[in-house]
Amino acid sequence: MVESRYMYKRKKISILYVIATFVTGCAFYRAMPIDNSAVNLALKDPSMEKVRVQAKLIRHPVLKSIDFDDRDGISPDEAAILAVLTNPVLRAIRDRKNISMAQLIQAGILPNPQLDVLTAGNTLGTIDAFGLGLNWDFISLISRKERMDAALSHVDAVDIDVAWQEWQVAQAAKLHVYRLLWIEQQVKLARAAVKGLRENLEVVKKAVKFGVLTAVDIAAAETTLQQIRILQLKLVQEQKREQIALNQTLGLPAGRAVLIQQNIALPSWPALPSASQITEGLEERRLDLLALKKGYESQEAKVMAAVLSQFPKIKIGFTQGGNLSSPITTGFAITLDLPFFDRNQGQIALEKATRNQLFDEYMARIFEARSEINRILRDMDLVKQQIAATEKFIAEFKKLVQFYYTALQVGNADILVYYNTKNNLITKRIEYVKLEQELSDLGISLEIAAGEYFPGFETSLKGHSEKSDSTEVLE
Repeated sequence: MVESRYMYKRKKISILYVIATFVTGCAFYRAMPIDNSAVNLALKDPSMEKVRVQAKLIRHPVLKSIDFDDRDGISPDEAAILAVLTNPVLRAIRDRKNISMAQLIQAGILPNPQLDVLTAGNTLGTIDAFGLGLNWDFISLISRKERMDAALSHVDAVDIDVAWQEWQVAQAAKLHVYRLLWIEQQVKLARAAVKGLRENLEVVKKAVKFGVLTAVDIAAAETTLQQIRILQLKLVQEQKREQIALNQTLGLPAGRAVLIQQNIALPSWPALPSASQITEGLEERRLDLLALKKGYESQEAKVMAAVLSQFPKIKIGFTQGGNLSSPITTGFAITLDLPFFDRNQGQIALEKATRNQLFDEYMARIFEARSEINRILRDMDLVKQQIAATEKFIAEFKKLVQFYYTALQVGNADILVYYNTKNNLITKRIEYVKLEQELSDLGISLEIAAGEYFPGFETSLKGHSEKSDSTEVLE
């Protein structure tokens, strides 16, 4: 009878263990190998049909949903949204959200109760005895709220930081599109100049045959043509590099051609708010600063949790024991740690030091952001001054080239001086567009630094079209 009673107790415990296993919902292992099929699936070309749907549903603190249509080429805003949806680097960054959510779940889980079972078999001169104890770490309840608060703030910090990373990638895609448009204008100017100089060279060669000009004239014309031709090739190379950079930002293969919309108003940033206006409310607007602040709040809660956890650990339990020859005893048991050595002082010091670091990092980031805004505004002002000066220079140089051209017709000018002046004019025209491109780059940088858009683009390149009087030919 004693044997059957002991076996019954063991069977009951086994059944309870099985039930507990199913109730807790244990996870199962699933392999996730990295092989060629996994790589090809992860890096396959994005579906534009899927992008068109997602672009209308996007939710972001700064970016707005748009009607995406790449069939007529992508605009800067469409490139920004496409990059956010398809950039593979952002996929890895977004996985941090799942990690933070897992940490939130872990922070809210209470420790399992502990079950102690003691049995003794009947040997000579003894009888069966048993003991049963159930206890639980009560102290975990004290810091649970603070742990949950820390985990929740961390989730918010990660979400905002991911949005900040998305915003930067979006702006990078936008920047590359504008750069391609600016470089295209430079290539057009160089191409038109090369075409005009090539026609001019043919005219000079014919003039040499008739004895009107000499070999020196041919050499001067060929030298100028080759100089501008080399400049054109450099611009084409820069254009290809920028195209590769755009594809990388968009998560597209390097060799895939991306059609850019034409007739887009290029940014010239005619007027901007002052530095004080832009920096006002910066810490409530820039996503990275908001993420740092949430991270600081999370750390503040961790400090509080560490302080609360310095109290001695308390375990409260239920016990039951006895044997078949004596009455069964039942009671409560309390286990209390004596805080002679470990009062959680190490963890408290660590959390406080981390909090101080985050505080100083937050202040340093604000200082850096304000300084960056002032620097960009100063650089934009200088570039605008250079643009205005270059525009005046081009206007005067056009007159000078025309003067030398007229003087050459009557033999009152040196052919080398004329071609040097002509070469300088072509170079200045391209330099003018480069300055406009630099201003455009600085404008995008200002938007990133300020954490907001600055609308009000104006079409630039006025008076610097593909047709130019820099292509006059000697007759």
